[in-house]
Amino acid sequence: MLTVKDLTLSYHGSVVLEKLNLSLQPGCIHGLVGMNGSGKTTLFHGIYGLLKPDSGAVLWEDRPVSRKDMSLLETQHYFYPGITGREYLGLFPTPRAFFNAALWEELFNLPLDELIENYSTGMKTKLALTGIIKLDKTVMLLDEPFNGTDLETGRIIKLLLAKLKEKGKTVIVTSHILETLTGSCDYIHHLAGKGIRKTYSRDSWVNMERDLFAAMEEKVRVQIDKAF
Repeated sequence: MLTVKDLTLSYHGSVVLEKLNLSLQPGCIHGLVGMNGSGKTTLFHGIYGLLKPDSGAVLWEDRPVSRKDMSLLETQHYFYPGITGREYLGLFPTPRAFFNAALWEELFNLPLDELIENYSTGMKTKLALTGIIKLDKTVMLLDEPFNGTDLETGRIIKLLLAKLKEKGKTVIVTSHILETLTGSCDYIHHLAGKGIRKTYSRDSWVNMERDLFAAMEEKVRVQIDKAF
């Protein structure tokens, strides 16, 4: 189990998350939702160790989590200039001989022998996700993996998430489109007010949508009425 205990994280001197607690069942797909600025990426950086916590801890199976346990797909992908997709994938070590680049090239329709700088946003997302999968880590943090993808690719990613769960991976995924999470996740955790406000399982998706948007919609309706 991945456990976040009383985690407080600051960014540029401001507290973003405060005494956050979260327990994630292993071998499941976990969604993380929240409004812009709620701290989703900050939480990922705290779990992965890119951001040093003010206090608290992140544990994997009751021991301090290590990057040896995890992989992180960033929202903004960095690629070295002047390299091809195939050269990029070569930078990712794999612990066992399960990865066949030709099969992934076909699956994602990726021109691996072309320069990455010529890729579209969606192609870059698919390439970065392929590299993360190639690492074959137990815990996978996927920040906006559906970003810039078309309908077909979005469906492929959903099927990939199901396969990762079948393989026993623990996956945490964010998305700005709620339907991509409700169609893939076992649990969805609502991040608000510097902490986890509530965790929803599949049988409470309807309540989740009501909770997430009720207050916002009431405020926006008033603003729309004034605008007209």
